[in-house]
Amino acid sequence: MLTLVARRLGSLVLALAAVSILIFLVMDVLPGDPAAIMLGTSASPDTLAALRQELGLDQPLPVRYLLWLGGVLTGDLGTSYTYGVPVGGLIAERLAVTVPLALMAIVISVLVAIPLGVASAAARNSRFDYLAGFLSQLFIAVPGFWVALLLILAFSISLGWMPAGSFPGWQAGLLAGLKALLLPAIALALPQAGVLTRVTRSSVLEVLHEDFVRTARAKGLTRRVALWRHAVPNALVPVITILGLQFTFLIAGAILIENVFNLPGLGRLAYQALTQRDVIVMQDVVLFFAGLVIVMNFLVDIAYLVLDPRLRGHGR
Repeated sequence: MLTLVARRLGSLVLALAAVSILIFLVMDVLPGDPAAIMLGTSASPDTLAALRQELGLDQPLPVRYLLWLGGVLTGDLGTSYTYGVPVGGLIAERLAVTVPLALMAIVISVLVAIPLGVASAAARNSRFDYLAGFLSQLFIAVPGFWVALLLILAFSISLGWMPAGSFPGWQAGLLAGLKALLLPAIALALPQAGVLTRVTRSSVLEVLHEDFVRTARAKGLTRRVALWRHAVPNALVPVITILGLQFTFLIAGAILIENVFNLPGLGRLAYQALTQRDVIVMQDVVLFFAGLVIVMNFLVDIAYLVLDPRLRGHGR
């Protein structure tokens, strides 16, 4: 077990190192000079050169990468070219919106997908099963930003029940904050709910054919009790691990939704940094997204090893 964890941890470190190099190289070849963008087109060459030297942009590429990586490892993410404040503070401030949004989307996804997937498996090949399959495919196929626009038209413009966008801040109250995040969370949750419904249905169908479920029925338990007491808990092992991956996808996939609803989250920060050519913010935000995905994959691998002892023998 410890050997497998050490191998996974080594792979995680190598993946993070490779991703950091790739991110830095991609950001370096993007068109546009941050110094020129900050000073404008009327700046003199001497002024541009002085600012480039101040920002460290005149250093060779390997030196700039090592300086940036050293800062990341010590917790110094640099200073934003646009806002003039530490990037770490910007990311922490925007996470106060993005993380609750992703958590709300996960909760909505689970509340929709688990009952729908279990009921679909219990009523296999019935009309309800076909309807659940159609809905899950619909949730997956429809783009999240299009769902967001429909929700705004229906619940904000037509009915006036929910705000159409923006975020009042948590200082305005918990209820006001949650209300502002509800429609974005639904738009984020539906595609993930479609995937989770399919996974839940397949997992429950597989478990329903196991011997312990037939034994439970033979002992006199009703089909409903055998399903929820014995089949569903065992079928949720792969579902729970997928939820960890979905959380990272929801955070990284919030860019479009946050821009549609004008939410001051991490995705919107990434978009603004891209349009303003704020390289240091883009590098740090993209590295955060990539690192989150890699770390969650690592935790999911460990969860599989803990929940399914059979996998420990395959890794030796």
